[in-house]
Amino acid sequence: MSESIIESFKKAGQEHLLKYFESLSKDEQSSFESQLSKIADPSELVSTVQDAIKFSSSNVSSKNYTQLPQECCASTLEAEKDLKDQWSNLGLKAIANNEVGVLLMAGGQGTRLGSSDPKGCYNVNLPSGRSLFQIQAEKILKVQSLAKADFPGSNPTLYWYIMTSGPTRSPTEKFFQQNNWFGLNKSQILFFNQGTLPCFNLDGSKILLNSKNEYCESPDGNGGLYKAIATNGILEDFERKGIKHIHMYCVDNSLVKVADPTFLGFVIDRKFELATKVVRKRDANESVGLIVLDKDNNKPCVIEYSEISSELANKTEPNDSLKLFLRAANIVNHYYSVDLLKRMIPKWISSQEFLPFHIAKKKIPSLNENGEFVKPTEPNGIKLEQFIFDVFPSVELSKFGCLEVDRSSEFSPLKNADGAKNDTPTTCREAYLKLGTKWVIENGGVVDGGLVEVSGLTSYEGEGLEFVKGKHYKDGDEV
Repeated sequence: MSESIIESFKKAGQEHLLKYFESLSKDEQSSFESQLSKIADPSELVSTVQDAIKFSSSNVSSKNYTQLPQECCASTLEAEKDLKDQWSNLGLKAIANNEVGVLLMAGGQGTRLGSSDPKGCYNVNLPSGRSLFQIQAEKILKVQSLAKADFPGSNPTLYWYIMTSGPTRSPTEKFFQQNNWFGLNKSQILFFNQGTLPCFNLDGSKILLNSKNEYCESPDGNGGLYKAIATNGILEDFERKGIKHIHMYCVDNSLVKVADPTFLGFVIDRKFELATKVVRKRDANESVGLIVLDKDNNKPCVIEYSEISSELANKTEPNDSLKLFLRAANIVNHYYSVDLLKRMIPKWISSQEFLPFHIAKKKIPSLNENGEFVKPTEPNGIKLEQFIFDVFPSVELSKFGCLEVDRSSEFSPLKNADGAKNDTPTTCREAYLKLGTKWVIENGGVVDGGLVEVSGLTSYEGEGLEFVKGKHYKDGDEV
């Protein structure tokens, strides 16, 4: 191992990482040296961890929050049909002009679901057996065909940028290959990895060892998206392809409208640079982040449910007691203009002012002082992560948009195993089937008990179902 690496880790108080180095095989030494060299400045990393611990313990919010101003906001629940149609047309035009890219965050495994596979491979037991990846791929195929129909002569191609992690990259690519890219052209799908960060002990002084020739690592959080875009040449790819608008979402949402024309049109119409979709908070006690205005600096931001008082959480609209005053629940479904990303990503990733590190105390399997691999029963270390929404305050308020959408038709995430109250395979399946069944009934179809499945290839959001009129369907049928 090079003297410079040895010295840099000793200087940072991390000499324990080298304890077993001489006993390793040449291949193991080479592999470990390669991993260690990813940490450019160990002392700076340790300092960053200490700052993150302080930030986490002293991060007291201003508690001076209110709604975003009306000029930033709109609601598909309340907007007139003509306006929504106008937005949809603008969005389809951008898709037809090949100005739209889709960015998918798919770095997570289904560990809470009892699966080590990438979460996008998960089948929530729809009658068809569709995985989350297939559902989303078919939405892309359908919206491309809608754009082509509305703009004859166009040849829409939505490029799908899929951010994976170390553990999910290979199985994700293999799954796509096995499924023949779900009908998409292989060339329109680009995989890239998010970064990783070392795991530390609880006081942040020591990096944990996973084995004698590897330290413990974990993904750098959804906020790592920005660095991953920069380091994997994604910005340059946007530019080469003439992409101006990016729709970003998370893989676990079974109802996501991929490249939603209405959302895109809303943003294009209002000339926003960054925008987010929200759903109405179920009730005052729902544990969700909220999109709000920080009145102290007049900036948009996301706050955790624990950061506001019970009084503010329960406050309702003065003219409508059925609506919470702060109700814009964050669903991590965002729009970015490529111009904004080109201008701001270098700033975002170079300073913790924009993307501070947060810590999460976790049970991290690792080597103990005797070199034995231990699976702890209590949190024994910390993982560092960045949050995607921490950059929101850096966007000018007049360039920030917020679109409220219907939860029942746009948001049903897969987070927990069956048996939990919400966000399970069962709740995802029911939400998906109920939506399709609603569309069939609205178009004059007859469902003789139970629920039916509408393929994403058949309808994007309930359109094109005139053919079901008068037809009978039974539980589990596919339309």
